[in-house]
Amino acid sequence: MTRALLALVAIAAVATSVAGAQTFPNRIELPDGFQPEGIAIAGGQFYVGSIPTGRVYRGSLRTGQGAELVPAQAGRAAIGMKVDRGRLFVAGGPTGDAFVYNARTGANIAAYELPTEDATFVNDVVVTKRAAWFTDSQRAVLYRLPLGPNGRPGASASVQTVALTGDFVQQPGFNANGIDATPNGKTLVIVQSNTGRLFTVTPSGVTRAIALAGGESVPNGDGILLDGKTLYVVQNQLNTVAKISLAPNLRSGRVVARVTNAQLPATAQFSVPTTVAELGSRLYAVNARFGTPPAGADYWITQFRK
Repeated sequence: MTRALLALVAIAAVATSVAGAQTFPNRIELPDGFQPEGIAIAGGQFYVGSIPTGRVYRGSLRTGQGAELVPAQAGRAAIGMKVDRGRLFVAGGPTGDAFVYNARTGANIAAYELPTEDATFVNDVVVTKRAAWFTDSQRAVLYRLPLGPNGRPGASASVQTVALTGDFVQQPGFNANGIDATPNGKTLVIVQSNTGRLFTVTPSGVTRAIALAGGESVPNGDGILLDGKTLYVVQNQLNTVAKISLAPNLRSGRVVARVTNAQLPATAQFSVPTTVAELGSRLYAVNARFGTPPAGADYWITQFRK
């Protein structure tokens, strides 16, 4: 190979590397004043909800460009969310409701008034093959929405309230928050924000504490992501994402790393991250910026590596 050809190959390699680095931006801008909380990913697209309006913004992880998918709707809110089989499931926070939208068009599919009796905050959702499970940060329960063929949501009357029993003890403040599930859907995992404790949950609501080595905990735990036997926990006010290696039986674990702003680029740092989603080896955390006046405030998603 001639020297000139080698130079051309080297230039092409550098150009490809630069283009690849630019393909998935470290920071994805959201609309000013959006007040986001939840994030979901399907394919190369992200979905982010607005806490006070129920709006949903959808965009490309590759380009960072996006547009409104679901408009603001009176009486609605958007907190945790998941995409499953072409549907977007959304936890409705203080409304006590849950919503399902067409993930392609944004059209309303269903709305559920969950069976709450007292103060409520429907915070997060995970979707398994047979059910969508919602947490309530104000009540020691989960809500189970059965799913039919191809993940079709059931009728309102089919929603079940599942009491949390066992090791989980309700405390003052925000309790059960983020939720995820094993691939077979037989075991759920939740985080209790005010205590920093983690639990496994059976479909009947029996909880077992996950013992972390060295007496560790994850205070301010918010959204979680179970990736095989690795659990990522967003610690919102601490601007931290904890990486936990779990035992095969999920009964114990060890914090192996914590991602903080010290490891992130100055242009894409955490600012009260709340939830996290994944695409391949990349993680995406949405920054809620609690405590920042929302009028005209900028909001963004932070991308970082597992």
